[in-house]
Amino acid sequence: MNKIGDVLKSAREKAGLTQLELSGMVGVSRAYYADVERGRYTPSLKVLSRLADILGIDLNFLKQK
Repeated sequence: MNKIGDVLKSAREKAGLTQLELSGMVGVSRAYYADVERGRYTPSLKVLSRLADILGIDLNFLKQK
């Protein structure tokens, strides 16, 4: 299960953004962001915080099991 990637993908789609649009807003490459959604990479707290701000999600989901 790729919880971070699943949450980010769902929030991105709900916001109506493409991977390219969102990655540009955050300042990372589209390829890197796609790999985050796939679970290949775990973003830094700085990147994750930017994503959460843009997508309007609460990072407390990371604490849940």
